[in-house]
Amino acid sequence: MSIVLVKQAKKRFGEKEVLKDITFSVEEGEVVSIIGPSGSGKSTLLRCATFLEKLDAGSIAYAGEEIVAGDESHSYYPSSKDIRKASGNFGLVFQNFNLFPHYSVIKNVVDAPLNVAKRDEKEVYEQAKQLLEKVGLADKADAYPCELSGGQQQRVAIARALAMKPKILYFDEPTSALDPELTAEILKIMKELAMEKMTMVIVTHEIDFAKAVSDRVVFMDDGLIVEEGIPGQVIDNPTNERTKEFLNKLNY
Repeated sequence: MSIVLVKQAKKRFGEKEVLKDITFSVEEGEVVSIIGPSGSGKSTLLRCATFLEKLDAGSIAYAGEEIVAGDESHSYYPSSKDIRKASGNFGLVFQNFNLFPHYSVIKNVVDAPLNVAKRDEKEVYEQAKQLLEKVGLADKADAYPCELSGGQQQRVAIARALAMKPKILYFDEPTSALDPELTAEILKIMKELAMEKMTMVIVTHEIDFAKAVSDRVVFMDDGLIVEEGIPGQVIDNPTNERTKEFLNKLNY
């Protein structure tokens, strides 16, 4: 079953049509990387799939349940309460970390499970400690974001997203604000998650990484999915001229 299914998605900002009739799905345990030039609609697709932006047309379903009904001309959104409930299906890791600066590391991780999911406090703190250990930050539980490097902040953000036990994790250019050494830290954790069969959608410029961890690579350009398939096909042997041109610019 598809964890997420977006059908006939359209989105415009003013005169600019950013998504043009996109249909996109991700199966359980699948790792999908979305690549393409800046302005191609990659981040907007993620923001619409996670309800941060509203589609103008099209539908969104999670685990077989249609959340946003719609067709090629309209989208019908449910109540904000239903959207909040549906948001429990996914976690989202941003490029700029988005941690609460006035919360300690562990409080950043436990905040949503306690206050949104209303889970047991003892269980939540136990899980948070395990997640901080998983991302190599067990010794930073009481630190504050301003005391951490960018790579450490992003690792906290990943732990925070995992704390909600999502069915799928979205990453929106998670390494674009980091230098190469810190980028390697984050990619290592994401590779480990991929090996654990965590369902992930990753918008990235890291082509080697996309090739190494993805089950499927999607190339977007000008609001369209231009080409998709296994990494060996899309990255090593693309058939579309726009895909070839994009990869050639990156020396692939």
